[in-house]
Amino acid sequence: MRPDTPPGKARPLRNEPRSRTDDSHAAQPPPRRSAFSPAADVIGSELDLRLTGSHVVHALTPGFCDAASVYLLERWLREENAYPTADPPQIEARRLALRVGTDAVEDWAGLLPDGEVIVFPRETPYARALADGKPQLLDAVDSHTSERLIASGRGDVRMDTLVRSSSFLVVPLQLRGTAVGFVACTRDPGQAPFLTAEVAAVAALAARAATALDNARRYERERRTALAIRNSLLPGSAHEFEGCRVAHAGLPAGQGNIIGGDWFDVLRRPGDRVSLVVGDAMGHGPESAVAMIQLRTAVRTLAGFDIPAVDLVRRLDALAYDTPGASFATCIYAEWDARARTCTLVGAGHPPPLLRGPDGRTAPVTLASPGLPLGLGTGSYEATVLTVDEPSLLALYSDGLVESRDADIDQEIGRLALALDTAALEPAPAEEDQRLQSLCRRLLRSPIAAAGADDRTLLLAELTPGKD
Repeated sequence: MRPDTPPGKARPLRNEPRSRTDDSHAAQPPPRRSAFSPAADVIGSELDLRLTGSHVVHALTPGFCDAASVYLLERWLREENAYPTADPPQIEARRLALRVGTDAVEDWAGLLPDGEVIVFPRETPYARALADGKPQLLDAVDSHTSERLIASGRGDVRMDTLVRSSSFLVVPLQLRGTAVGFVACTRDPGQAPFLTAEVAAVAALAARAATALDNARRYERERRTALAIRNSLLPGSAHEFEGCRVAHAGLPAGQGNIIGGDWFDVLRRPGDRVSLVVGDAMGHGPESAVAMIQLRTAVRTLAGFDIPAVDLVRRLDALAYDTPGASFATCIYAEWDARARTCTLVGAGHPPPLLRGPDGRTAPVTLASPGLPLGLGTGSYEATVLTVDEPSLLALYSDGLVESRDADIDQEIGRLALALDTAALEPAPAEEDQRLQSLCRRLLRSPIAAAGADDRTLLLAELTPGKD
């Protein structure tokens, strides 16, 4: 936003768009090039509020005007249902982007930082533009803005230069007849004032920007929701149990706002036992997320009954049968008993776990039965009980780590086992609680975990048998 009149020199304010007669004498100085920069062409190409705002001010500055800013109503950003009245006593708007000439954002961050919320009184051209839904064209920056900017400048001479202008334009950002913010433009003294056609051009740019900003806001809202759901599904902060240390990590296949069907959990059980589970509900999006949440919640509930592992998976199968979107979900359930030195595994159509023994070699566990996916209602599951007499590393993972269009899944599982052996030999943090987590992250980002069409989830558990 470009501010005010020179100190001590009053200028008449123009609050209405100039008429065509205004354009005749305004055209006496060589008219400034009105075409926007190529940045105008990329407005809406990124679903990011800050980037979109940056594209807008770069489209306008410095080719069209000497300073430009974009503000969004704080109420709109907070997504409150009640909008201000047609003539509010004041408005609160957040500065989304600012550009002065060719200066970098950092040059002005200390004085006019992005993200700052400003209160604009009713008499300012910003409030009038929002209330009337029409551009406001003035011969100079309004006095309120000038005083505010000079005061916030704390003696910085650049601010005195910034408030001088030969023309000041405020254009509302409107969506379906509702103002959600505004664009402000100024031209330095000596430059031709904004013409009527130029005001219309900025209004057209603002209309396109408003749609792009709305799309970005919706995307960011969905992304926040997705992250909130994903974070709520993470196991608790306690990663160390009796005879068991756990680390986990995951990478989504698509954009950050797309919720996949992967889920995992770590549960403390009676008798110092620990349950670990990794599952995958088919697909992506809200349906998969709902199925994932219901399955994870069901496992937690069933584990509280302290029933055998096979019975738990059978009941989970029955529940999935009656849960929309949960059919053909897969999971691998493990129960570690350090005292008994046993690890009980039950598979439901899921890739087999990997076990790295004291010899330093990792191999897939041969299950008594791979089991059918959940939701088919067969209840046909068998337990595989491993005796673990020496410290070992158990890896549970989703099929996103081993599925490939170019190779057989058994071959990919073998490659994952080799990658685990390789990663385990690499330097790692000395702290015990960081060592396993570092291994988990490195393995998840290894070439075997190259981006694919499915989420990737990994759960590592160091199994330490109890002493006799």
